Amino acid sequence: MKAIITVIGKDSVGILAKVSTACAEVDVNIVEVTQSVLQDMFAMVMLVEIDKSTLGLEALREKLDKVGEESNTKVHVMHEDIFNSMHKI
Repeated sequence: MKAIITVIGKDSVGILAKVSTACAEVDVNIVEVTQSVLQDMFAMVMLVEIDKSTLGLEALREKLDKVGEESNTKVHVMHEDIFNSMHKI
C-alpha cells in the first residue's frame, strides 16, 4: 500500500528532515520525494509505502499532524487509492 504525503508552509530549516524522521520511526518507506521553495513558501510531495508501518493510516496522520504543528506547516496524508480516484480523467 502506498500513500501521498504533502507538506505546505513557510520555509524553515529541517522540514524535510522532521517529516522523513517521523516516517522512519514507524517504518514508512519514502519511495519518491519532490520539494520546492517558492519565495519563502515550502512545498513537498512524498510517495510512501505504508504496508510495513507500525502505525495505521489514521495514526500516521495524527503523528504527521503533530510534526506539522511543530514545524508550522500543514501536513496531509492521503491513501494512494483515494488520490488516484480524485485524479482520474
